[in-house]
Amino acid sequence: MASNIQRMGHVIAVRPEKIAEYKKLHAVAWPEVLAMIKACHINNYSIYLREPENLLFSHWEYTGTDFAGDMARMATHEPTRQWWALTDPCQQPLASAPAGEKWSPLEEVFYAE
Repeated sequence: MASNIQRMGHVIAVRPEKIAEYKKLHAVAWPEVLAMIKACHINNYSIYLREPENLLFSHWEYTGTDFAGDMARMATHEPTRQWWALTDPCQQPLASAPAGEKWSPLEEVFYAE
């Protein structure tokens, strides 16, 4: 694996009453949103659900050089903003998350290729 790839993991809670809706939305993710994810140098993006704790775990590989800039670019993309308007109400930040933080970053403690 190339050395410029950053593996990133994040976690957030999902509202139990919104799990079915969240799954349904992601079963038909919008092509414009998927294209923006790729344009922002995010590859191999997965989201996992852990029940009964109702946690979502995301993992991706970032291949760009300006993560903050790419995330700012994504945040101005209107289809992505509309997508988030549907998915954000399904999620609930962890109690330990700082104010304004949605998905909480995770520390990578092990990786084997």
